Amino acid sequence: MAIAKRFEDLGVWQEARELVRQVYELTATPPFRRDTVLIDQMRKAALSIMANIAEGFGRKQTAISPGS
Repeated sequence: MAIAKRFEDLGVWQEARELVRQVYELTATPPFRRDTVLIDQMRKAALSIMANIAEGFGRKQTAISPGS
């Protein structure tokens, strides 16, 4: 198993990025356009996944190499 040097290298982060793209595409369609609160909530939730993966990756790196 290869060690990721950046969170962008993680397959799970790449899949989350694709999910964000799909959520933005879906929420731009007519059934969603009228419900701006729902659009905002769905987009923020999808972006939160990416952010949480990045944050967790940073914490793991800090725990492994505290002097870097």
